[in-house]
Amino acid sequence: MSTPLAYTPIEEIPRIRETLKQGFATGKSRDVKWRKKQILQLWHLVEDNFDLMRKALFDDLGRAPDESDGAHSTELNSLILEIKAAYDNVGTWSQTEKASWHYMWFAMSPATRIEPKGVVLLITPFNFPLYLLLAPFAAAIAAGNACVLKPSEGSTACAALLTDLFPKYMDQEFFRVVNGGIPETTKLLELQWDHSNQTVAKIVLTAAAQHLTPVTLEGPSQGKNAAVFDPRVSNLKVAAKRLMWGKLTNAGQICMSPDYAIVPAHFQDAFVDACIAAYYEMHPKDPKETGNLALIASDKHAQRVQRLLEGTKGNVVLGGHIDMKTRFCEATIVKDVTLEDILMSEELFAPILPVVPVKDVDEAISVINSLGQSLVLHVFSSDSAFKKKVFDNTQSGLAIANETLLHIQTVGIPFGGVGTSGYGATTGKAAFDQFVHRRATIDSPFWLDTFLLYVRYPPYTKRNNAMLSMFMHPKPPA
Repeated sequence: MSTPLAYTPIEEIPRIRETLKQGFATGKSRDVKWRKKQILQLWHLVEDNFDLMRKALFDDLGRAPDESDGAHSTELNSLILEIKAAYDNVGTWSQTEKASWHYMWFAMSPATRIEPKGVVLLITPFNFPLYLLLAPFAAAIAAGNACVLKPSEGSTACAALLTDLFPKYMDQEFFRVVNGGIPETTKLLELQWDHSNQTVAKIVLTAAAQHLTPVTLEGPSQGKNAAVFDPRVSNLKVAAKRLMWGKLTNAGQICMSPDYAIVPAHFQDAFVDACIAAYYEMHPKDPKETGNLALIASDKHAQRVQRLLEGTKGNVVLGGHIDMKTRFCEATIVKDVTLEDILMSEELFAPILPVVPVKDVDEAISVINSLGQSLVLHVFSSDSAFKKKVFDNTQSGLAIANETLLHIQTVGIPFGGVGTSGYGATTGKAAFDQFVHRRATIDSPFWLDTFLLYVRYPPYTKRNNAMLSMFMHPKPPA
């Protein structure tokens, strides 16, 4: 007899996701100590309710309790081992990874930041309804994500048990259980779960799904690559030159180009003057004549750029014109740009630099987060605390300090997006990892059955189960 299961009201599902999004935005889950506490809570959830879980597995699947947590170690004990691994290693897994020393790049301190994706969704099949849901959930917690768990509607006893237990153990601002069948799952899949939802990406993924083809998605992104400037930056001249070089290379038609600058309002004029000076230092002669500034790629894109230039309400202080016959667009700087301006409505892919004045770094962070997850976030500052604050409170594929474009060439760090800017990576070891299968293998010697593994076989006895529990059922710390 199946256990009654109350389905989550469909209208409630978007609100649940929004609650978790707000929880994630608090930044609590970036704290490794908080993650360890939540993993430990999950461990206690399983440990305290071990017998109830065994019964639920029996009710759903007719599985012998010993096969759930004893000899075969296919469900509960395996789950506890996964939880323990997450608990023991979350600190190591979460550490920033320094790249191997390289004579070309060591001075840039290349490293990989390990950051959560955001709000993720886990859906499980019916056959291992606890392990296949809670084992990846432990990893999701370790990574610092908020998470919605969708148990199989075919395992009603396990789903009902988890629905009852989660509010008692897990932080409800970050972790929720949603129950239901096809309509509820369809609603879940309509929502954005911090993965790419671009039109082209959907087409690619739909086609790839016909052949179960793995896919890595990179820009163009729905986010805009910001360049945040600290007014206390020690060398504004060099910083402005690096920014303008990154902005104007290939006429800004690079997915990792800086898209716009954010500066304190009182610093805007000094910043703009430095950028204009940097431009003329790099282009003392008209780049239309020298050919040192690329053309816009097509007539269609040139028309789009013209629409942007004509529609901006900002103050154009450099350039501002495009030759539609040749598709040459002048290097353009526009100050006093607001979020409502047309220049902030899309990724520019043009040699146009909007400058958005803000009150302080907190408002800068708010602006960045309001525009989606970009492929690259640039911070120009000589203050480690300033850089850390911006990076810790935002999301982007890459977090680049005091540089532009060179990260694609830097040995030892990945290149890739997050959320609306894609997923996966396409450089170095990270790219290798996209194209390998981590194949599990064991080679178990037969003599093990003589000394220990014989206790896994029926007929099951208390003695045999006790022996296995010594090795397969670690207890959580007090």
